[in-house]
Formats: sequence, structure tokens, C-alpha cells
Amino acid sequence: MTTLVLVDGALHEPADAKVSVFDRGFLYGDSVFETVRTYDGEPFALAEHLARLERSAARVFIDLPVPTSTIADEVARAVTLAGNRESYVRVMVTRGSGPLGLDTGFEAKPLRVIIVGPLVPPSDEAYERGISVVTFRTQRVAEATDAAGTKVGNYLVAVLAMRKARNEGGSEALIVDQQGNIVEGATSNLFAVTGGTLVTPPEAAGILPGITRAVLLDLARELAWPVELRPLPVDEALRADELFVCSSIRELLPVVRVDGRPIASGEVGPTSRKLLRAFREKVRRIQWLRRAPSG
Repeated sequence: MTTLVLVDGALHEPADAKVSVFDRGFLYGDSVFETVRTYDGEPFALAEHLARLERSAARVFIDLPVPTSTIADEVARAVTLAGNRESYVRVMVTRGSGPLGLDTGFEAKPLRVIIVGPLVPPSDEAYERGISVVTFRTQRVAEATDAAGTKVGNYLVAVLAMRKARNEGGSEALIVDQQGNIVEGATSNLFAVTGGTLVTPPEAAGILPGITRAVLLDLARELAWPVELRPLPVDEALRADELFVCSSIRELLPVVRVDGRPIASGEVGPTSRKLLRAFREKVRRIQWLRRAPSG
């Protein structure tokens, strides 16, 4: 299994990859990023991830240093060189190095970094038995700014939320806003199943519009399952028939306990199981279509 790094397109061994201490991503979390995984060795939904990277960068006034097509080529090259059975890919763009201080009026040269390593998905047991999560009440860094909903490098809230989760035996933390609504997980989106309806917070709540979340919403429409995009109060989540989180690395992961309280029977529900199977089948179809020769 291999981990490697590209810095501005140049290949490095992890121990040799260097970024300036004056880089604003290091100093201030002044950066955007995406996390991608492979299926059968090929990055999944890379175009969608890079489109979101471009949107995030524009929202925080970072100019991508190269076109997204160039970044896509670099990702493909790095994945091939790593040669892992399946890989985890992180793509980062920082504002670049500049003088100390918060003023962005200097002439910046944005920096791009691509890290590829072996994929470590959740255990089979996590999918079969579900996970425990905790709630974490906070106001996120980008909340109430024009950057709400972007994937920025400042992840302090998520770091603190995950520290609480680990200390309490949880695998994820659910971020609760000032109105008492769960908006998303520290590193995931959240769905509830209530009376046969899928409920998930809307993008207007400032959530990160997840790529996996979008695939699941498409699947729900294909399966003719009712969906509601609306706020999800904590007390409603606790009364749900099922809960699950989703992300690129974890796909769909059932939640069976929140703050130590069981969700319904405390076991993985049928909707979560069915949707996970359907998601994996859809991924295989999408990957096959993208590999199929045109014409």
C-alpha cells in the first residue's frame, strides 16, 4: 500500500513533501479541499467533486491555479502511481504564501496539493450493526457568512466535535445549530427515516452539499421514495425509525444510538440496508458507463 503527494504537480514521497510555514492554509485554514475515493481503482464522481472545489474556491475568493481538468489529470496520475487496490484522495488548494495578517490584498500564488493513500473504509461490523454518535452544539466557522456550505480548510469545530465523540465512544458527531436542529455530521450528511419518508436538512441550512448525499437523493427519486428537505430537530431525530450518515469514504453508515439513546429498536433498519445496496449498485453502473467506449 502506497501513499504519495503531488505539490503543484510535482511528485513527492510523503516525508519529502513540504509546504511553507507562511502558507495561509497552514496559518489560517485559508484553503478549500475535497475528499474522493476510488472504486475498482478509479476515482468516483471526480468531476462533481472538482466542480464543488471550484465553487468553494470562488466563494472564498481563491483563484484555482490551474483548470479543474488539469487537477483531474493529476489525480488520475497519482492514483495510478500509488497502485493501491482502492485509494483515498484529498485535493487541497490554499491561497498560497503571503505576509502575516488577515489582509488578502497581496498578490497570491495559490498552492495545490494532492494526497493519495490506501482507502480504509469502515469495518463490515459498522455496516451490519450500525454506529453510535453524539450531538455537538455549536456555531460553525463559516455559518452566517457567504462561505456557508463551502468545504474550507478550517475544521476546528469538526475536530472538537470528533474529540467529544471519541471520548464518549461515538464514531461521528452530529452538529446541532443554535435553533436545536441537526444540520450535518462533523464529516458527513445526515438522513432520517420517518414513517417511510427520508428527511434530510436542506442546503439552505448551510450544510455541505455532499456528493454522496446527492446520489442518495437521486436514488430515492428513482425508487419513488418520498423525500423531505427540511430542518431536523434533535428530538425528532431521536424518535426516527432509522438514521444514517453518508460521505464519500463511508458511503451510507447506519446510526443506531445518539447520545447513548437507541434509535427505534437500536438495530440497523431495512431502509438503510436497502439504500446501501442500491447505492453500491448505482456506483457500479455509473463507473461502468464512464468506462464504456463512446459511440
